[in-house]
Amino acid sequence: MQRGFWTLIVAGFAALFANLAQAQVVIIDHGTRITRLPAPTRPAPPPSFYKVRSVDMNVTVKDQIATVQLSQVFQNVSSQVLEAQLLFPMPENAAVSQLTLLVDGKELAGKLMKKEEARAIYESIVRQRKDPALLEYLGQGLFQTSVFPVPPNAERKVEIRYQQLLRSESGVVDLLLPIGTHKHAHHPVETMNVIVRVETSDPLKNLYSPTHAIEVQRPDDRHAVCKMTLHNVSNPDDFRLLFGTERGAVGMNVLSYRPKDSEDGFFLMLASPDVRPDAKPLPKTCVFVIDRSGSMTGPKFDQARSALKFLLQQLRPEDVFNVVIYDSTVESFRPELQRADEATIKAALGFADRLYVGGGTNIDGALQAALNQLADPKQPNYVLFLTDGIPTVGEVNEQKIAAKAKDANKVNARIFNLGVGFDVNSRLLDRISRDHRGQSVYVRPNENIEASVATLYRKIGSPVLTDIAVNVEFDTVVPASTTPLISRTYPRQLTDLFQGEQLVWVGRYRQAGAAKVTLTGVAGDKKTFIFPANFVAKSNDETFGFVEKLWATRRIGEIIDELDLRGQNQELVDELVRLSVQHGIMTPYTSFLADENVRLADTSNATRASDVARRELSKADGASGFEQRAFKGQLQSAQNAPAAAARGAGLPANKAAKPRSGPSATLARSKGDKSLPEDKSESAESNLRQVGQKSFFRKNKLWQDSTVTDEQAKKATRVRQFSREYFDLAAKHAALAKYIAFDEPVLVNLGDTTYQIDPEETDPGKS
Repeated sequence: MQRGFWTLIVAGFAALFANLAQAQVVIIDHGTRITRLPAPTRPAPPPSFYKVRSVDMNVTVKDQIATVQLSQVFQNVSSQVLEAQLLFPMPENAAVSQLTLLVDGKELAGKLMKKEEARAIYESIVRQRKDPALLEYLGQGLFQTSVFPVPPNAERKVEIRYQQLLRSESGVVDLLLPIGTHKHAHHPVETMNVIVRVETSDPLKNLYSPTHAIEVQRPDDRHAVCKMTLHNVSNPDDFRLLFGTERGAVGMNVLSYRPKDSEDGFFLMLASPDVRPDAKPLPKTCVFVIDRSGSMTGPKFDQARSALKFLLQQLRPEDVFNVVIYDSTVESFRPELQRADEATIKAALGFADRLYVGGGTNIDGALQAALNQLADPKQPNYVLFLTDGIPTVGEVNEQKIAAKAKDANKVNARIFNLGVGFDVNSRLLDRISRDHRGQSVYVRPNENIEASVATLYRKIGSPVLTDIAVNVEFDTVVPASTTPLISRTYPRQLTDLFQGEQLVWVGRYRQAGAAKVTLTGVAGDKKTFIFPANFVAKSNDETFGFVEKLWATRRIGEIIDELDLRGQNQELVDELVRLSVQHGIMTPYTSFLADENVRLADTSNATRASDVARRELSKADGASGFEQRAFKGQLQSAQNAPAAAARGAGLPANKAAKPRSGPSATLARSKGDKSLPEDKSESAESNLRQVGQKSFFRKNKLWQDSTVTDEQAKKATRVRQFSREYFDLAAKHAALAKYIAFDEPVLVNLGDTTYQIDPEETDPGKS
């Protein structure tokens, strides 16, 4: 894939601002003062002479042409005049036109340098600043601007406008916006806004960001507006957006990634239903089950009541519904399902207003009452179950409750659970949602129940295609084998497709080549959709490397789920540790990896750590079990796996604070609970670093590539930083040069060779 050609002044003025993952704008200070990028390690950062106030990126994409305008406001916070120069690294084959640079509205001239001339400038800056961050651009051209002054405490608004031809591969158009240069800024960026407007000639179907959670508005089938806003951000990933077009009721794209042809590859399938405004969702049956036990007293039940009223008002006239309220006893709005007409909804709202709290928690009775009302398997059936406690009345054995629910579900209804507070039996809820192809969502104390219910209902409110199944047939016939050609697919059970949603399905593949993918589902009657796909035999670069990381994220979530619901399994624990090491995804089972004195190859600590985690997961309720299951659910349902999500992520947060975006949670310790490992969040942040597709762990003052074995480390080729050999190595592996851009020693596999890069002051001949 074509790399971003600049990195808009995104993170540093008066500094050689480096981004370890993408190209960038580099600000050169021409005064006597030398400012350098803060080392990505423990030494104290140099003084900061700038602050980024805001970054705004507005992008218009018409088919494959992107028009980008980036505005950034920065401030010289020093007492001296800053003489700044901007350098724009540009790939050799960058299809860029109409590039304009403005500073406070004044257009500045620039010069485009060829690759050979640019390399000399790159090397000179790297040597002068003793900063390796520009290494990845040695094989690229360079756009250089003139010098402009920035007075003390003054602000400057810099704008860059350009057009670029976007690359299309595997049926998707790929947009990359390099905002990740702010990762090394001295101060967080106060506000960062990204707006991408997409317009296509053919119907727009799949729209997917592998790096960020985005808000998407789709006014019709050929336009979409994608938005993302970040506040006080110091660690963003570069923004990436993929989109595909397809004529027909459903659009599908399959992306494959196979870094080693000797091992199974990874694939990602995106499937989106028709997004026409006049596309009618299927009629559905909904039963809302609300806990009104004594523990719900106060604002909690007021929110639950408001949430119920919201749900009722979202129903369409063609839907049928009922409301089940439970404490020690179970009560229904009406004895049987009701049509959602105006009069009935009005009556149901009045029923909600008259509800009160008190009594125990009869979870089994409530589930049975809800499921026994469902009798029509021809339309989608959904149960939304809300509880804040553990079963105390009726059947209280969680396995028996789950078994009875399976027996009562005669219409293949989906059950979506909302667990409120730390006192819920989170293991029971996970068991039920897994058995009934639903999902469990957990609301922490003091979080808004209404908001969580609204988010959950938006997911299930407008079904378009239900009972989905996918089949892959390869064009080339292979000898019979006991090993499936497609395996370990997640989500383990495919969900329904809803309006405005898309299916994100990942898995492994053994055979390469062209294939036919058949998607079947029910929309009134059975529907079949057939799409071509190609599974690559060997990937030549890391363009779709995120597919492997997303698969690993979901696989780890599934392993924890298996350990939670079925008990300890050492083989699964070993696999979890291996995936955590490789991809830098910390979990309760792998928190010991944050210790810089623990060798990556030493898994003896895994047994102790897994015993601790198993004891925590054996608890059906409580803050620890709640948080671990919420974390597990984030991994299982992850829509993207940005590198920042894994850095410093791991043990569930036993706090009221929300986790960061992506499948991550803060490493923390439950108050008063000595069984949990100590809080290692700060340690994990500083000892684990994600760069591209690699994970680096800081071990004994050495950054170690997680793929380097003990034997490879012993035979590593030693190279002195900033030597001629060092620059030649970076040029030879231009696409991988970012992996040796560390200030401390780094041990890394490049191609078939293992290298240890030693800082300039270290003699590579000495151990």
